[in-house]
Amino acid sequence: MMSEILEKHFDVRPEQSYLLGNQTRYLSNGYLYTLVPVTNIEQETLVELFEMSQHLAQEGDRYVSTFVQSNSEKYLITEKEVDYVLLKNLFINPPNSPKLGRRLAKFHQSGRNISKTIEHCKRMGEWKTLWEKRIDQMEGVWNTYLQERPDREFNRVFIDSFPYYLGMAENAIQYLVDTEIDEETRDIDAGTVCHIRFHQNTWGTQVWIKDPFDWVFDHGGRDIAEWIRERYLTQNRTFQPDVQTFLREYQSAGEISAFSWRLIFARLLFPIHYFECVEDYFTASSEQSQKQLEDKLHRMTKTSREYERFLGEFYKIADVPLKRLKIPEINWLRR
Repeated sequence: MMSEILEKHFDVRPEQSYLLGNQTRYLSNGYLYTLVPVTNIEQETLVELFEMSQHLAQEGDRYVSTFVQSNSEKYLITEKEVDYVLLKNLFINPPNSPKLGRRLAKFHQSGRNISKTIEHCKRMGEWKTLWEKRIDQMEGVWNTYLQERPDREFNRVFIDSFPYYLGMAENAIQYLVDTEIDEETRDIDAGTVCHIRFHQNTWGTQVWIKDPFDWVFDHGGRDIAEWIRERYLTQNRTFQPDVQTFLREYQSAGEISAFSWRLIFARLLFPIHYFECVEDYFTASSEQSQKQLEDKLHRMTKTSREYERFLGEFYKIADVPLKRLKIPEINWLRR
């Protein structure tokens, strides 16, 4: 089906297909092609993703996916009432010595130079509103289950744990608000191309692909915080040297301001991993997925004090000069 669409609309004849990440990609004449269904994505968002992709490709990033015009010179095609766009990447090996932190800093530098105004993909300055909306939605679900007698283990753990994570989320919002009031922003705090959730393998392993559909326009601290969060949650016995190396690499190519450090900390303090686990459970399509998420929630709640200790030591781990930058800590995390 997909290969037929490629031939019909783009004159691309696939030689081979690969499952890379969660996408099927098709090799043809040294390029990897990815057909992306976009029926439910607003046109203004697609235009901005196109603009960001064009900009980064023009800045010389060989790993960025670019949009391909169809035979009718359009970027959007429709087949059987489904809208698609086609992305193209060079089929090249990832760098031998990736130094991911440094490459992310360079990516952010390039993204800051974009001349187009980005509105629909923008998350700059919107964290507080988005976090409050997320809290309100989950608090509504929690109140509903509170009035019922939960018959599932997940629901019982959710009911017991939510007040704790609600408190943490409210602390994160207060820290964020104080940061935006107290700190001066600098040029390096300008908006840039970021990722919804950046982690070690976002760009891939066998082949690097920087996919526009992973992107939002935000403060670069978002990506730094999410990489650190994922590293802690998946490698929490050995994460410290990884985090220190990543931050050194990043700072070898891009400065991290006091404003940035405080945004990174606020984002780590907001327990997005908890919210996503609960949200994923209630939208899971199989019992197997629900069981995995139930186990994940159990682990999370049992290790919540460890995460507190990590947050309490974060600035020390990251070697942030708190006194010189006049960055406040949260006392209850230091107990």
